[in-house]
Amino acid sequence: MGRPYLTEEHEIFRESLRKFLEKEAYPYYEEWEKKKEVPRSFWKKMGEQGFLCPQVDEKYGGFNADFGYAVVLNEELEKVGSGMVGIGLHNDITIPYIETYGTEEQKARWLPGAVSGDLISAIAMTEPGAGSDLQGVQTTAIDDGNHYILNGEKTFITNGYSADLVVVVCKTDPKAQPAYKGMSLIVVEAGTPGFKKGKKLQKLGQHANDTSELIFEDARVPKANLLGEEGRGFYYLMEKLQQERLMVAIQAQAAAERMLEITIDYVKQRRAFGKSISKFQNTQFKIAELATEMKIGRSFLDQLIVDHMNNKPIVTEVSMAKWWITDLAKKVASECLQLHGGYGYMEEYEIARRYRDITVTSIYAGSNEIMKQIIAKNLGL
Repeated sequence: MGRPYLTEEHEIFRESLRKFLEKEAYPYYEEWEKKKEVPRSFWKKMGEQGFLCPQVDEKYGGFNADFGYAVVLNEELEKVGSGMVGIGLHNDITIPYIETYGTEEQKARWLPGAVSGDLISAIAMTEPGAGSDLQGVQTTAIDDGNHYILNGEKTFITNGYSADLVVVVCKTDPKAQPAYKGMSLIVVEAGTPGFKKGKKLQKLGQHANDTSELIFEDARVPKANLLGEEGRGFYYLMEKLQQERLMVAIQAQAAAERMLEITIDYVKQRRAFGKSISKFQNTQFKIAELATEMKIGRSFLDQLIVDHMNNKPIVTEVSMAKWWITDLAKKVASECLQLHGGYGYMEEYEIARRYRDITVTSIYAGSNEIMKQIIAKNLGL
């Protein structure tokens, strides 16, 4: 494949993962979409095979894997379907907060279950009135001796319905000025009195990805569940959002490559006016254009992955990749569906599912408009 961050060990891992998914995921994915969740039994199987949180330290059950393994995992899960993103969120977005900011006691308590699949995690940022503007969160966590009392509501939470533990973005000092200085991260466990899960939300796409509202009504959470320091939550989020947005770009790139692959196969087989539609100049030009743009995206993305693995600060470049690659993936979906003709509008064809699934990538992890604001600010504008 010629990617500088992938070794023979990564490709052996990929082949093992691919065989596992062909047996345990592909045959059941349509059923998972109907049920609006990936079953817990699958999470357990992933854990048994070492496919959950491989980056975690060995003493907690992981194998200290580098970020290249995360890339392989997310690419192969994306090939099954975009509704598998909850696993990537667990592995590479939520659990790293506990790895980085958790105490030794917190790590020993939560990381082994995260690796085994016994604990499914989520991160609760978005609220009905606060999305990309994280400073606007209204969920509060008020000091009450050895506990915090949480009140508020979160929405659009990936893994929310299944989650055993949730990293909640809240305000421990609602009066802080500026507001971000009052933000903290608190881990709330399922079963906590006052913590309720709403129904699974009916989304346009990514149906296998369970998404729900989370409600906190005087939820009593031990102070021992605070991640890091009070008032540092916004800083922690800013440190981790680079990887989150890079993950979205990786998933969108993989989705675009899959859409082009199935479309090339389709146009070779589909005939019109006595010949394969792959022989029409319009088809050839469209595919040539998409393949070129995707090659540019892949080259840029691979360089960012190398830089990220070398701990370089690439917030600006990741913001560029997040908006450009997700917009490109949406374009690929539209053009490829058009090349499928009427069949592209049928749910039984993969391109239809891909078309509805890709839309949200330009919205979550910070909308693409926010990405452009970040880029402009960092360019001194």
